[in-house]
Amino acid sequence: MTSLEEVIGYKFRDRELLAEALTHKSHATERGALRHNERLEFLGDSVLGLVVSYYLFLKNPSENEGFLSKSKSAIVSRANLARWAELIKLGHHISLGAGEHLSGGSKRHSILANAMEAVLGAVYLDGGLPHAEKLIIPWLESQVPELLDIDHKSILQEIIQKAHKRPPDYELMSETGPEHQKLFTVRACLGKKTLGLGSGKNKKEAQQAAAKNALDYLATHDVPRHEI
Repeated sequence: MTSLEEVIGYKFRDRELLAEALTHKSHATERGALRHNERLEFLGDSVLGLVVSYYLFLKNPSENEGFLSKSKSAIVSRANLARWAELIKLGHHISLGAGEHLSGGSKRHSILANAMEAVLGAVYLDGGLPHAEKLIIPWLESQVPELLDIDHKSILQEIIQKAHKRPPDYELMSETGPEHQKLFTVRACLGKKTLGLGSGKNKKEAQQAAAKNALDYLATHDVPRHEI
């Protein structure tokens, strides 16, 4: 745990809070313990949302609610949180049940994202909002310039290629509306398995939306080979 405290730049006064943030439900269940990180995850989600919303509000005085919502959604997505967790090697510190550990739980995006939120919740309880902000803001500033141009298709291809040795496909499902105001709907898929649907005013925008929804889906689901 000390190494994780060094990485995040915060030393806990109550080490039990950190232990709880790093305890997956599967580990607690195996040992008949009551405490695991789901409650801290719930709190951390709200803390993260508040800090990100306030930051975007101050930094973008001329932007409308749509821009702010889109930016926040990109920042706090499960896939993005999992990438932050991977960056600080959070998976090495999570206590998992034997079955979850053997199935690769320490690398599963849903577990990483949830644990990241739990750590933020623990920091908030232990040190208050200023310390949570100290942890969140540098990470936030490192990615904000490219947030709205984030290439979800490239990220999805990298993940799928690594896991299944083939890229995802994009299938045009529908094209509706008058010629000057068409709406395209695209399916991101892996073989016969649908990973995400997305819509946009052109095919490129629809594919990006489908890829983003696919990333959100993969953050909480695995894709068994028999479903492909």
